[in-house]
Amino acid sequence: MQSDNSDSPRTSVLFVCLGNICRSPLAEGIFHHLVDEAGLTDRFEIDSAGTGAWHVGERPDARAAMVASQHGVDLPSRARQITDDDLKRFDYVVVMDRENLRNVQRMSDTLGDEAVAEVVLLRAFDPEGSDGDEVPDPYYGGASGFENVYEMVHRSCRDLLDRLRTV
Repeated sequence: MQSDNSDSPRTSVLFVCLGNICRSPLAEGIFHHLVDEAGLTDRFEIDSAGTGAWHVGERPDARAAMVASQHGVDLPSRARQITDDDLKRFDYVVVMDRENLRNVQRMSDTLGDEAVAEVVLLRAFDPEGSDGDEVPDPYYGGASGFENVYEMVHRSCRDLLDRLRTV
């Protein structure tokens, strides 16, 4: 992974899911937590967004916040929708599933050379997954689905951080 945005002294990472209330806020919170633990806070800009606008302004889903809290992770963000400017500003846009990958790549394609973000699936960094694996949306399931997603996202974010440390 190579940062294309040489104007930024920090590596910027945007996590994206559908509504920005479950998976991407979890990834944002977990990645913040891992970055803080590693003493690298000044080296990263971290945010999250959704491809849809249904939940703009809302806090993360209570089940996502609960599982994060049980692991000592805070989820302070509010839902927002990804914009063209995000693709021009962030070094990496890390998506949770193939549908969001297609939507973000379509946005990026319309921007042409203005889009600097490298768009990747989060599970490409999961040591227990494969490049094509997705983070399942736990929204319509029970609490155990959120714990499973937390574990998956945590593993993936840990590996992502290890790779970005050397960029």
